[in-house]
Amino acid sequence: MSRSHTTPRPVGVITRGTTGINRLRRSDRWLVHDPSVHRALTRAAEPLVVDLGYGASPVTTIELARRLRTVRPDLRMVGLEIDPARVVPGREGVVFARGGFEMAGLRPVLVRAFNVLRQYPEEAVPEAWASLRRRLAPGGLIIEGTCDELGRRCVWVLLDADGPRSLTLAWDPHTVERPSDLAERLPKALIHRNVPGERIHHLLELADRCWATAAPHAPFGPRARWRVACQLLRDAGIEVARPRRRLRDCVLTVPWSCVQPS
Repeated sequence: MSRSHTTPRPVGVITRGTTGINRLRRSDRWLVHDPSVHRALTRAAEPLVVDLGYGASPVTTIELARRLRTVRPDLRMVGLEIDPARVVPGREGVVFARGGFEMAGLRPVLVRAFNVLRQYPEEAVPEAWASLRRRLAPGGLIIEGTCDELGRRCVWVLLDADGPRSLTLAWDPHTVERPSDLAERLPKALIHRNVPGERIHHLLELADRCWATAAPHAPFGPRARWRVACQLLRDAGIEVARPRRRLRDCVLTVPWSCVQPS
């Protein structure tokens, strides 16, 4: 007698599930235009994307599918929630199912896990990252991060099968006074490391100083001022990624080595 297929038991705990329309727009825009994400999607034989822990509403999963399909029209999107009450019927070509860090046995080329690990203890992060990395398809990537309730302040880590690659801060240019205002939205792996002697603390302090130095450019708008601040950061020795296009958000992407905990 053949044995029926069974999916792995979900791994993780139920989160608060807070979500909202367009809450993750800044990270979505970054994903669409980031060169490494673009390569992973376009080169994948099976372009499967998993949105892990989408919350009480699947709206941000559907939004992500729409945006990523501008890169890969045949993309397959699966939203996973550990709470069975949140699993809804599929729509717009997106499938929803129960699952956690085991990813329901799937092998995606891209995983988004936003506002999930923030509700876990810091010591749980390495194993959660390792669990997700083990289940990636070859060449796959993970974006794990946090944002505020309206999506105006977002911070995320990009990981591959070997570990974290970069940290990105993105914010609404008109609602943030200085880069260090995003400290409260640092991912769980870094939020308790924003203290003197740690690299993330040094980066935020330096970003604030460069932002202040760029104040004469404020009449041209916060985006123009931030471009000057980014160049000052580069002049100070920080390897700031150069965006492929002019962005509507203020964005700071640096290698993980710039912020890796001591």
